[in-house]
Amino acid sequence: MIPNDLRSMVLASLFAALTAVGALIALPLGPVPIVLQNFFVMLMALLLGPRWGLAGMGAYLLAGALGLPVFAGGTSGLARFAGPTGGYLVGYLPCVALIGWISSRGRGHRLVDALAMVCGTAALYSCGVAWLKLVTGMAWRKAVAVGVIPFLPGDIAKIIAAVLVINALRQLTARAGTASRPTPATPLRAAK
Repeated sequence: MIPNDLRSMVLASLFAALTAVGALIALPLGPVPIVLQNFFVMLMALLLGPRWGLAGMGAYLLAGALGLPVFAGGTSGLARFAGPTGGYLVGYLPCVALIGWISSRGRGHRLVDALAMVCGTAALYSCGVAWLKLVTGMAWRKAVAVGVIPFLPGDIAKIIAAVLVINALRQLTARAGTASRPTPATPLRAAK
């Protein structure tokens, strides 16, 4: 039997790769493109919780920083963190942590999962808009108009889709013998 930590590591790596694929599906819309990667970020956090979700997100960000073309539109490099989208990239870390932490307390309840994703998305927008304003010199109103408003319908759709998909993923990983995600009552441990 494979230890749960190994399974979680494999799933974190898989979701880092899926996040990269989601970033390649991008519609350029001003300084911040519309991407599918947020959907995989949400699923990663819901399925793996804060610990392994952060590990997967860290792997994704490290891969991009080291030059692998995993960011929106196939871009990469440390310069992306200093550009207009840098706050969104860094914002994935608190986004994943919040979604994973809140969701782990809801024990699979759809409403809690949806609330977790709303909170995580708010954290992502907060980091992204603050950095966008700083880098571009935009007024707050303009930064929100450019960095949040166009993305709300898509992110609402991604949250709804993630709520619908996550229960099937949890059941699939449970059938495969994996812990669906760490919770305070059932932390990930090596199988004996």
